[in-house]
Amino acid sequence: MTDRDERRRAAAVFDALGARYEEAFGGSAAHREALEWLLERLGPGSRVLDVGSGTGRPTAAVLAAAGHDVLGIDVSPVMVELAARQVPGAAFRCADIRDVPLDDGSYDAVCVFFSLLQMSRAEQSGLVRRLAAALRPGGHLVLATVPVDVEDVEAVFMGQPVRVTSFAAADLAALVEAAGLTVVSEQQVLFTPGLPEAEPEPHLFLCCRRSP
Repeated sequence: MTDRDERRRAAAVFDALGARYEEAFGGSAAHREALEWLLERLGPGSRVLDVGSGTGRPTAAVLAAAGHDVLGIDVSPVMVELAARQVPGAAFRCADIRDVPLDDGSYDAVCVFFSLLQMSRAEQSGLVRRLAAALRPGGHLVLATVPVDVEDVEAVFMGQPVRVTSFAAADLAALVEAAGLTVVSEQQVLFTPGLPEAEPEPHLFLCCRRSP
């Protein structure tokens, strides 16, 4: 399967999930806590990039409600349409973040909630470096993932076949620091998605800062 096919497959997964993704994961207390951490550090009207913005809730909705200028990027047209409808106070664009130009120092904050898992390790590393560079000096990045040491593994996610790549927690923290960020806060939790058949899964939240 070509890289283009993999990207189309990833978009199709979230097209199929639509609002069900929010039902399953929107209740994460750790996600809300990470957003609160970020809000406490943002100045009025900050410019925020939400990578893998999904349905727009909770991330873009919380940030836009606080008066920030939010741009959400997602590969799924269905998710982008949902987000635009649910969070009219933010802007959303259907695109693959790997193809989106990012100017250095152009954002006050970047959010990356569970949007790296269908990228290769090289792509994840490269993207984190680009996102770190896109932060203004002193800016903040919040990243969440499933911290498991797997590479290009076939899995089923909410009934959809996916290929998953991730890092162990310590390796992801090292990756972030190699990109020029400092991990200020780290939280690992077990979260059970809001689905009848769901089992607890590990989640890692890294709250990071670019040096001034």
